[in-house]
Amino acid sequence: MIGRPTARTAATVVAGVLALTVAGCGITPTGPAPAGAPASGIQRPGTEARTVQIYFAGPYGLRAVSRPTDRPLSPQQALDLLLEGPTPAERDRGLITQVPPMAGQLTATATDGAVDIHIPRTVSSGDLDVTAVAQLACTAAHAHIPGDRPATQVDIRIHETLISSQTPWTVRCGPNGTVTPVTG
Repeated sequence: MIGRPTARTAATVVAGVLALTVAGCGITPTGPAPAGAPASGIQRPGTEARTVQIYFAGPYGLRAVSRPTDRPLSPQQALDLLLEGPTPAERDRGLITQVPPMAGQLTATATDGAVDIHIPRTVSSGDLDVTAVAQLACTAAHAHIPGDRPATQVDIRIHETLISSQTPWTVRCGPNGTVTPVTG
């Protein structure tokens, strides 16, 4: 005849189940693991964080990266950062540039709601591909431009300086980093 379990028997069974559960969970004791830079918190009141968006090519199209600045940057200053290429961390994320080296040759001038970019390349001959044009246009559109237009409404006039008779053509940066021509 099987009798009723005693309190001692029940306590022994519970202790055994707990011991098996703790031992079998697969978690082993470890020390601290490196996890990168410490978290950054809320800004100090009275200070203003500024960033500039630089556009690089990635495995899934154009991607914006934010870089900290101490002041708003002009389109020329933003394009100079673009010409430096992605940082090592950005390259680790698969970002590259399709913009060829043009330091000192590429110029950008902002006017009210527009930017004139003078490039020492030709797009029609394939010297500068469409991804590079998008990188230039979107980076310039997201810089500090007089007129307070949203970046998607900034006219980017491309001047191909190797074609002296060429009239500039105008594009705008779309919300997803695509470039569309402005007609009319």
